[in-house]
Amino acid sequence: MIIVVGSTRGPKVEALRRVLGALAVTAPEFKGAEVVPFDASFAAPPMPLSLDEMLEGARGRAQIALESLAATGRRADYAVGLEGGIDLRRTAPSNRGFLMSWAYVTDGRRGAHGCGGAVEVPSGLLEAVVDNGIELAEAMDALSGERGVRDRQGAWGILTRGLLDRTASFEGALLNAFAPFYNPEAYR
Repeated sequence: MIIVVGSTRGPKVEALRRVLGALAVTAPEFKGAEVVPFDASFAAPPMPLSLDEMLEGARGRAQIALESLAATGRRADYAVGLEGGIDLRRTAPSNRGFLMSWAYVTDGRRGAHGCGGAVEVPSGLLEAVVDNGIELAEAMDALSGERGVRDRQGAWGILTRGLLDRTASFEGALLNAFAPFYNPEAYR
């Protein structure tokens, strides 16, 4: 089985590998699946600020990865797109935002989205991203005093003090998006 993923980022690829390992226990067809990472970062805005942008970004990443692998003469059994962002809620007296992780899985005929949960973004961080146009990754590096946070624990890890990291948030999204494929009886 070949599964192409529209990202080369470590936490996203690792999340897919972990989920495939878990799925192999109850859905043996996933055992030994080959993961093929593909950079599809151009498929989505650098910082999605709505649920629609995250859903479309995840779907777009999967579709581009699927088509790109096919252009090399290989066929994927599944294509995966992973997208994180902030679901911005414009409310009075101040905006609220929720960091979310979304996945999209397709077999080329049908597809499904899955969410990995949400955590509220602190107002100062939300202001930096939304009002000042600073990318979340850059804002998280500044907040944490570290470099490359997105390639390790991500904003999830910083905001939850390491109780839930970026990889784990995408694992939940992937398990949910793969559900129609590993549990087809429930999705008839």
